[in-house]
Amino acid sequence: MKSLLNFFIVPVFLFCSFQKENGLTPSRNMETEKKGLAYDKIIYLFFKAEQDRFGNDKIVLQESKIAPGRLKEAPVFDKREAQNGDFIITISAGDGKEVAQQLVKNPLKPELEVYEKEGITRHKASLQNAEFSVRFSYSESIGDVKIEKVTEKGNQLIFTQKLSS
Repeated sequence: MKSLLNFFIVPVFLFCSFQKENGLTPSRNMETEKKGLAYDKIIYLFFKAEQDRFGNDKIVLQESKIAPGRLKEAPVFDKREAQNGDFIITISAGDGKEVAQQLVKNPLKPELEVYEKEGITRHKASLQNAEFSVRFSYSESIGDVKIEKVTEKGNQLIFTQKLSS
């Protein structure tokens, strides 16, 4: 009777132990997701903004980097939020079609919080030069970047440059 019981119980234990190992190993879907992540990339663009004594803005692209990764959230661009002096950064494909846009608050006039006895107050600082960066989801079709400054008269193009892959 004992041998008959062992004959049925041992295979059940072996079957259960193999099931646990299969649960620990990654599934095909997980492997596919990992391979998909390897192809996702982010492009980082680092700029320097300067203002001359006449009030004209000069933008220089200091560096661009492409890194593996995926943006958790795509920045939402809303033209109604743009204020005087803000920058609209547009990434375009090689054929001129817009790929993405992003709004950057005026880096030359950042808003600073000051802690005083009465509470927290906000002040705008005025800088002669500042650095700022943006990031976008990378695509092979990205060709150039342009920066427009929001003014009372409309948007003024102040920077354009082709991006090398």
